[in-house]
Amino acid sequence: MRIDILTLFPEMFSALNSSIIGKAVEKGILEINVVDIREYSTDPHKKCDDYPFGGGVGMVMTPQPVYDCIQAVDPDHKAKRIYMSPKGKILKTALVSEMAKNNDRLVILCGHYEGVDQRALDLCIDEEISIGDYVLTGGELAAMVLTDALARYVPEVLHSAESTDEESFSQGLLEYPQYTRPREFKGISVPDVLLKGNHADIVDWRNEEAIKITVKNRPDMLED
Repeated sequence: MRIDILTLFPEMFSALNSSIIGKAVEKGILEINVVDIREYSTDPHKKCDDYPFGGGVGMVMTPQPVYDCIQAVDPDHKAKRIYMSPKGKILKTALVSEMAKNNDRLVILCGHYEGVDQRALDLCIDEEISIGDYVLTGGELAAMVLTDALARYVPEVLHSAESTDEESFSQGLLEYPQYTRPREFKGISVPDVLLKGNHADIVDWRNEEAIKITVKNRPDMLED
């Protein structure tokens, strides 16, 4: 999978060079290209924002640099083009899985300030996606969240393909508790059922714990 991330602040994406994603990029399993939108501005000072028509607080990203940047990166519109926006569709596991399955190339636009001129979005963007019902200072952190979530569904990025099947949300429940060595820590022992080797009992216990955690932390998921 190839992901092109378009941003005014490319330095923020150094975090993607670390951990599992960084290793996947090094191995050539995943390709991530961070593109500076300012390089495509025709303004002598590389300005990419201006005051909004109609008044209002803050600045708006101008359409020219955004449009030209997207056209340069994806001239034939072969990629799915996404704008990270609080107005977009909420990012959930099913959406991540669908996007990873149906797209081998993505372009992610990061807005900033008060947003992006609507004309650039109308001309270039296929879908708007939000990572939650709150507003960030820019789309960069949201783009990193989407990239990280998508990467987990790319073959060979994770050590086990089963990881994405058993984690939180994949079965409509939050994930059950996890334990490792030592068997006792600060007077708290690992549940006996996990030590006896009875697979059926372990499955039952994990399901029960997943339901308990979901009821406590996300009862809305059970309503869905």
